Amino acid sequence: MVNSSHEAMHRIFQEYPGLFTGVSKVLGVPFVPTTSVTVLSTDLTETQPIERRVDTLLRFDGEEPMLLAVEAQNAKDSNKPASWAYYLSFFYAKYKTAPLLLVVCQDKATAEWAAQPVPIGPRGWASLVVHPLVAGPHNMPVITDPDEARADLALTTLSAITHAKNPDVGGILKALSTALQGVPDAVAELIIEFTAQGLGGSRRAAEIWRNLVAVDLSFYKSYLVEEIRDEARKQGLEQGLEQGLGQGLDQGRAEGQVQAASHDVLLVLDARGVQVPADVLDRITDCTDPDVLRRWLVRAATASSAGEIFRDDDA
Repeated sequence: MVNSSHEAMHRIFQEYPGLFTGVSKVLGVPFVPTTSVTVLSTDLTETQPIERRVDTLLRFDGEEPMLLAVEAQNAKDSNKPASWAYYLSFFYAKYKTAPLLLVVCQDKATAEWAAQPVPIGPRGWASLVVHPLVAGPHNMPVITDPDEARADLALTTLSAITHAKNPDVGGILKALSTALQGVPDAVAELIIEFTAQGLGGSRRAAEIWRNLVAVDLSFYKSYLVEEIRDEARKQGLEQGLEQGLGQGLDQGRAEGQVQAASHDVLLVLDARGVQVPADVLDRITDCTDPDVLRRWLVRAATASSAGEIFRDDDA
């Protein structure tokens, strides 16, 4: 028995599903004809907990309060728009505050994909449109002026992270390391950590940052050297374990020592203020011969240019 106007307004569609066709015509929004209709359960309660977590959620209060959900996206994912729609709907229902989704990307293709509005609903009438705001290498500034970097360290850090795969990322990183000189240790260390973590997916950018920090920020140098050595040893040991006990461990230790040796060459050059071009950086980090690396390390102590450590080797 229908006992209220509320019930009547929706249940009539259960009893007469074809009513929707007539209503859509009256409203001037024709839909593609259907072949069948199924009445589904109206209970939307999850019988089993489903874990859903947004990367970061912030509330901004003021004249127009706003929720900001921040998602880091490293690749295209066809399932993400549905998750984002759930997040935004949930936030609006729970907090009664306008939500905004910001997606941060490191490559242009992913950023362009994430920026496309995704209409949710039948063709002809979107009930919900997911339209993220996107920050990536296509629209983030390339900050190479130390004074500009010092004025907004956080923005410069994000600039470096989003441009990690840019061949000119070294200019951003140099500006940031210069800007951090004289900054309180607690602030500098946090910026250094965020930058190092954000550049982790780009080997070249990560190497440049380690070297800049070691030279430009002396208070952090001893810690950095140990971190580099520990990471190199760990990588070597892990690879050795994967290849088996015995020979695998020996090989892993050897590879770890080689990586540490290449870092030593770079640290010596940077400590002496010798600029290291990208081709020289690649040659040093790609070398797997410990004897050659030791020879380069000795030459690095007196070389007037980075390329000079290769003298006689190219003859």
